[in-house]
Amino acid sequence: MIWASEFRGKSVVVTGASSGIGRETALAFGAVGARVALVARRRAVLTKVAKEIVQRGGQALVVSADVTSPEAVRRALATVQRRFGGLDVVVNNAGVLIPGTVAELCTEDLERMLRVNLFGALLVMQGAVAIMRDQEHGGCIVNVASLAGRRGISPLGGYCATKFALVGLTEALRMELHGTPVHVALVMPGVVETPMVEHASIDGEFAQMWPHALNMPTAWAVWAIFAAARFRLVEIAVPPGAATLEKLAALAPGLADTVLHWTTKATHFVAELLAEPRSGRRRPTAETAARPRPARP
Repeated sequence: MIWASEFRGKSVVVTGASSGIGRETALAFGAVGARVALVARRRAVLTKVAKEIVQRGGQALVVSADVTSPEAVRRALATVQRRFGGLDVVVNNAGVLIPGTVAELCTEDLERMLRVNLFGALLVMQGAVAIMRDQEHGGCIVNVASLAGRRGISPLGGYCATKFALVGLTEALRMELHGTPVHVALVMPGVVETPMVEHASIDGEFAQMWPHALNMPTAWAVWAIFAAARFRLVEIAVPPGAATLEKLAALAPGLADTVLHWTTKATHFVAELLAEPRSGRRRPTAETAARPRPARP
């Protein structure tokens, strides 16, 4: 990406930088010459990511912090401001996904997702805005939400609720900052190949809803984050256009429910075809694996 050279020397903060989209985003910014601050709880893992960035010729700063703690977020951003001399881009990416049907959703699980996906994101936004408002050039905040923040789907009801809330906060903040040099963008990925999704796939209902074979590569989400920050886009879906389809679906929610039902069945069929090895035998899917096998004589 030639236009990514715009980030050379820029100060970039990435939350949730220890794995998944956050890790790959941090590595990508480091590769184009940005000074990258890695924020997450696991210092040992962040140190490995920082080492990889340095080995590739980049600059990295490890800032171990829990985004759900107001004091920890304040200290983390103050550290970055002091070490890098400012704050140019903040990628608000930290997130938690716990599958579960609404009828059986534990309030403890919902609270845990809310603390990270919503309250943590809010604390980072507030801290970043406070710094960027005082900078002549402003800055850019990229909130990594989800297509699940535009359309509720089972068994991700709780996760959808947190992402719907994040989308609302982001849109409201964007209006508050209109006319200022501080830009706020939304990146809305679908199901991406990350450790978070891999762990969620252990849940049988999640695996039935979305087959692993259809996960998108992390690079797609990283590209969207770069594009949002570089061109100051308001919202970008991954894959492009998916969020628009969700908005159109809101005009006929009953019809959308039916389409989603049959689409889910179709994805399973496609996944089985993709998983079929050369021998012609199909690999078991979550549905077929759950079927009882006849006892051997």
